[in-house]
Amino acid sequence: MIDFNNSAYVKMKQVNPAPLMGDIQPLLINGEQVLGAYKAIRDYCIFTNKRVIAVNVQGMTGKKKDFTSLPYSKVSAYSIETAGVLDMDSELEMYFSGLGKVRFEFTGQSNIIQIGQIISTYILR
Repeated sequence: MIDFNNSAYVKMKQVNPAPLMGDIQPLLINGEQVLGAYKAIRDYCIFTNKRVIAVNVQGMTGKKKDFTSLPYSKVSAYSIETAGVLDMDSELEMYFSGLGKVRFEFTGQSNIIQIGQIISTYILR
């Protein structure tokens, strides 16, 4: 499992989810749709209409992967921080019952407001 307590998930930028679907598709349940994908150098996260799937790519070849499912139903609160003039990165903090805080960092080009809207849509039902 990704150690969310000791480090933030490194700065990610929005990417086309199609190349990642080979890894993610088997994890999706009926009716689950991918809404967005964000990738760092090797690691990435997928936002669906049910959860966030954080993928930690491990090893020299990258064949070994750790998948962490973070369901919206367990989110008790979240916080977004938009990019500024000097601080060009944006951040998302999600608080999960039973897990605690999970922090994601995004490049300034990422639409953090849209990410917040996605999360709100599914946790405020």
